[in-house]
Amino acid sequence: MSKKSDRRRRSSVTRETIERKDNFKYLLLLQGIAVGILCGLVVGLFRYALQKAEEIRSLYIEAAQQSVLLAALGIVILVFLTIIIAFVLRREPLCSGSGIPQVKGEMKGKINANWLQVILAKFLGGIAALGGGLALGREGPSIQLGAMVGKGFSRLTNRLRTEEKMLMSCGAGAGLAAAFNAPLAGVVFVLEELHKNFSTEVLLSSMAAAISADCVASSFFGLEPVFNFGEIGQLPLPRYWTVALLGIVLGAFGVFYNRTIAFMQDFYGKLNPKWLKAVVPFIWVLVLAFFWPEMLGSGHHLVGETAAGHFELKILALILVTKFLFSGFSFGTGAPGGIFLPLLVLGSISGGLFTEAISPLCGFEEHYIGNFVILGMAGYFSAIVRAPITGIILISEMTGSFNNLLALSIVSLVAYMTAELLKGVPIYDQLLDRMLEGGVAKKPRRTNKVLIESEVYLGAPVEGMSLAQLNLPEGCLVVSIIRDEKEIVPNGATVLETHDKLVILCDEYFAGELEDILDSMCKTMIQP
Repeated sequence: MSKKSDRRRRSSVTRETIERKDNFKYLLLLQGIAVGILCGLVVGLFRYALQKAEEIRSLYIEAAQQSVLLAALGIVILVFLTIIIAFVLRREPLCSGSGIPQVKGEMKGKINANWLQVILAKFLGGIAALGGGLALGREGPSIQLGAMVGKGFSRLTNRLRTEEKMLMSCGAGAGLAAAFNAPLAGVVFVLEELHKNFSTEVLLSSMAAAISADCVASSFFGLEPVFNFGEIGQLPLPRYWTVALLGIVLGAFGVFYNRTIAFMQDFYGKLNPKWLKAVVPFIWVLVLAFFWPEMLGSGHHLVGETAAGHFELKILALILVTKFLFSGFSFGTGAPGGIFLPLLVLGSISGGLFTEAISPLCGFEEHYIGNFVILGMAGYFSAIVRAPITGIILISEMTGSFNNLLALSIVSLVAYMTAELLKGVPIYDQLLDRMLEGGVAKKPRRTNKVLIESEVYLGAPVEGMSLAQLNLPEGCLVVSIIRDEKEIVPNGATVLETHDKLVILCDEYFAGELEDILDSMCKTMIQP
């Protein structure tokens, strides 16, 4: 292709990108519904396969404890699962771990995954890892599966790259909604964790996708919440000081968890030969299968048992230590599996342990253990992921109760601030940075134009600056500014104000660099 024809093609793409901007809101709404339905089917099938795999595993372990031959065959099965996981990780490294860091990398333009290859590898590897008993969750794979369904829909229907990122956001939110019957949490996750800002286009399209996916998933799994505790009453106001105290504990514990995950990844990185990386967690599975099979898998059943007060203080402490170590060894290996559900289990056990420990000291009523199990999940999630609103909505939807919103807000805020003061790094940012440093990512080629939007936050460095003073990367152009619901055609002398929404056209290759600049210049307050 000649340079002249290449310029003509790129000019056409640029013009089409700008012209379609005004219709995005309505077009994305319809596309979001389509992506949501597809995600509901894919994630629903994944969830069903995991459910059956866990049922088979439980029945097999029960039978193997009575038969030496079945026990020996079980070891062979674990070896086979190890081979499957090692195979999919070698064929498609971007299917490793949770999958959420990969989605964040795609949104920032720093990763370019093969959508079909990731879907197949994540599906197979996720069933092998989670069905095999590793302490991993289904939510991370579901979010990545959903994002890749959105990307595949975009590629197959020849959407523009700007639409593609939106459709991936829709798919990610739909994946979380289908995994946990939590459509509101799916929407908030997209806004708070993936985009880290509010956008009408993202809100409407992701809401349409999440609701559609939840409708599809609910038709298979029903409308029952994931954690059904029955009726959980409100915590009395005089007891709220304990909520703040729990938040401090969970904030520190969350930072320790994130650092433990980093340590485990370093540990596995030093193992030689490399195949030991896939063997170590399954040694845990083998030992636990014979001595304490209840500890296998994500452990979601432990949440209900803890809330019902079935465990004494010493047993809860032992469960917490065992699940903490098993989770670290499982996730650190990079096997396809999420971190949401295991950390929610750890948070619930922490909440139950806190209640059992504090009851004798201050005359605290133990029948409030259910409240603190819920608070433990929300606070621990907030400390580790650093997305408190997502955590509050997610826990409320997963438990089917909105009775404790004030207490959930307090524990989440205190845990968040404690983790910030301790200089903890949000888990998905930590994992993405390690992934990019490891060279796993594949950057997009410099062939496409994308539109990127960014709002000027109150107190941001760019407030009061002119466009000419912005140090944007090569190939980036501010094509529009939305101010007070009106569009301004900018020039170099245009001065930026708080709440301005910048619409920037750039080469996809520079999207990641531009996102980093916008985060620091438009979305960060000037330090006093």
